[in-house]
Amino acid sequence: MAEVWFYHLELRPVEQELPGLLQRGMERGLRMAVFVPDEAVAKFLSDKIWGHEDVAFLAHGLDGEEGAAKQPIVISASGRAANSAHFAFYVHGTMPMDISQHDRVIILFDGRDETRVQQARELWKRFKGEGAVIKYWKQDDDGRWKDMAAT
Repeated sequence: MAEVWFYHLELRPVEQELPGLLQRGMERGLRMAVFVPDEAVAKFLSDKIWGHEDVAFLAHGLDGEEGAAKQPIVISASGRAANSAHFAFYVHGTMPMDISQHDRVIILFDGRDETRVQQARELWKRFKGEGAVIKYWKQDDDGRWKDMAAT
């Protein structure tokens, strides 16, 4: 079963946090998918990733584009990962259904949005009940991620 990691965003929005997380995966040679609710969000995140200055070049493509299966990162509104991703990121309220095809599922949620917090709580209960290994990451005042489930 996949590990499930929750990232509780309070300091910066997902489009500012996601590139750094993707960069760490690229450094490890991982194939990743970012699941979004619709094509507009997919395009928005793609533009943000291409334009992000704090990290190295992040090669990626949109699901459905020619060559997407060869990309290390695919952004998908379809619910499928054309690149056989090891790690799956779920953002903007997108909910994972079947996590068995991934090594790790990462759920980034806006801690300032009570609806997103409630969704995360429900997913936590679901995956905990299914026996998944869960980690809960939250930023400290300096912006460093801390595993709150380990403390």
